[in-house]
Amino acid sequence: MQPAEHGPILEKLTDPSELRGMSPAELSWLSAELRDKMIRTVKRTGGHLASSLGTVEITLALHRVLDSPRDRIVWDTGHQAYAHKLLTGRYERFHTLRQVDGVGGFPRRTESEHDVFDGGHAGTGVSISVGLAAARDLRSNSDPARRQRIAVCVGDAALQSGLTMEALNHLGDAKHRLLIVLNDNEMSISPSVGGISTRLNKLRLTRAYQGTKSATQRVLPRIPLIGNLLFRVLAFTKEGFKRSWAKVGFFEDMGITYIGVLDGHDVAEMEQVFERAFALPGPVLVHVKTLKGKGYAPAELDSVSFHGASLPPIDLCLIDPTEEPLPPESEPRRRPKTYTATFSEELIRLAADDERICAITAGMPTGTGLSRFSARFPERFFDVGIAEQHAVTMAVGLALGGKRPVVALYSTFSQRAYDQLVHDICQNDVPVLLAIDRAGLVGEDGTSHQGMFTLSAQRSLPNLAIGSPKDEQELRDMVVTALAHEGPISLHYPRDPGEGLADRDGEPLEIGRGEVLRSGGDLLLVGFGPIVQRLLQVADAMERDHALAATVINARWAKPLDERLITAQAVGRRLVVTAEESAAMGGFGDGVLDALNRADVRVPLLKVALAEGFVHHGAVDELRRQQRIDADGIAEQIRDALGLEATAPPAERSEPPSESAA
Repeated sequence: MQPAEHGPILEKLTDPSELRGMSPAELSWLSAELRDKMIRTVKRTGGHLASSLGTVEITLALHRVLDSPRDRIVWDTGHQAYAHKLLTGRYERFHTLRQVDGVGGFPRRTESEHDVFDGGHAGTGVSISVGLAAARDLRSNSDPARRQRIAVCVGDAALQSGLTMEALNHLGDAKHRLLIVLNDNEMSISPSVGGISTRLNKLRLTRAYQGTKSATQRVLPRIPLIGNLLFRVLAFTKEGFKRSWAKVGFFEDMGITYIGVLDGHDVAEMEQVFERAFALPGPVLVHVKTLKGKGYAPAELDSVSFHGASLPPIDLCLIDPTEEPLPPESEPRRRPKTYTATFSEELIRLAADDERICAITAGMPTGTGLSRFSARFPERFFDVGIAEQHAVTMAVGLALGGKRPVVALYSTFSQRAYDQLVHDICQNDVPVLLAIDRAGLVGEDGTSHQGMFTLSAQRSLPNLAIGSPKDEQELRDMVVTALAHEGPISLHYPRDPGEGLADRDGEPLEIGRGEVLRSGGDLLLVGFGPIVQRLLQVADAMERDHALAATVINARWAKPLDERLITAQAVGRRLVVTAEESAAMGGFGDGVLDALNRADVRVPLLKVALAEGFVHHGAVDELRRQQRIDADGIAEQIRDALGLEATAPPAERSEPPSESAA
């Protein structure tokens, strides 16, 4: 219950330092306010709700112990940081979460001096923190900044990433003073919780214990005759006890003091342990157990659904009887099947008849649609966790062993396995299908998640075919084609709903062959991927408004490109337009331009693509409008290139924010 002497707490906070004067009752009430604000906001905006609900007390404890921003709090991945945002000056604008020009869904340095790192990908936090600690420790002893304290909050899923393991290995050797808070919300590596574990933790946090430990290591081996033997016996006994009881050997063997397991929803306990951990000379990992989605029953029961960024509206009357329930829809909406769902269905259909087909994902079975494959073919499904590099190289081993592996990754996460794609897949020229989900704009997750760079990165690679379908049924055809192909192939498709076409089985396509969808003698519009649907709308508009007839080509393949078709159709046109939902530099449009130059076809070319720089967060349709890659924006760019007047005033467009914009 709210303390009688206080009104609302959260909205009155001006700085996280004010937390240190609060009573336990006030902190408890503040925790409830934080969760309530998150739920009410995410109801309207979507967001990573379950993760942030679980870290409320961790956030309070860290901010009570540390003096941010002088001290540094790093949030690995960043999807745990909503409470941190609310406590650091963004309460009034939090309702704009993930909206254009609003508060970002991940930490952003342009938003607050309390945000250390612009993140969004898992596994980066420990490396960033080790770098911060190394920079601090290079300062002179007289510099007050040398006393800076640094903490990083890491989820148990991110802990298994290769980057985190590399950072931990280095940290154990470098011995920088650093607090790692391991937020375990899935019971993946939880050691025992209980009285003995608690007593051991208190002992291990004392300077006396650490000093005795060091002295024992230094003195015992010097005792004549029996010293080394006695030291080895004690070490053996200690290690056996450690592994059987506290299970801390993994971290301690790396040189990192392990403390755990704490209740991640007990602010006082964590605060006490954090303070003592910073008094120790080297790195300390404090393992806390939290409940993902805590405080909202549906999220506690189904943290997977409430982890994701595209939640349906949450009916608040489920948690607050005074809240009005959401009005029922007058007519149930039937959303077209997504490209992801179509990919999954076709893969399962083919795998039923071909036992060579295996599927791999890197911690994203639900988002990539492979959870359905897993349920049907569990022995042929591999979730390697947040380890994209391993996923890709493992697929090479499967292919060399006679299998047909499919690696499904989000476009933004596939970047993490670029060397493996170059060195392992393409160099060995093996039949691996890379299913690149979330290609193009994905919206509210912002700069770290837009799938805009993968196409440009892949186009230069030998042996790799790259395709993207104009609609969801053509994706079925491409899956059939890819799994019959004897080399590596990458299929790019968006998170969008499809065109609502009737289901059918996929049919093989000829790799490198495009198709003409409509003919006209004035313009040539060539598209790669679902943006082709917008080109058909543009062709209609140009003919209606300017009497310009356009040929529209569905390229299907960025590599190998159907150069013969495109160059033949380009001859004599007033303008050739290429369209793609990816970065312009090195993308599909550059491939068409190269083909025209090789064929000595001299014709003006307009590349429609994403503007150089990062694309910030907001609804996908709004971002497409902002980037001028929606149908109206493409038509507007064509009119500008041809010097034509618009037949009606164009809709007001906001300028794309600069990379330094909030």
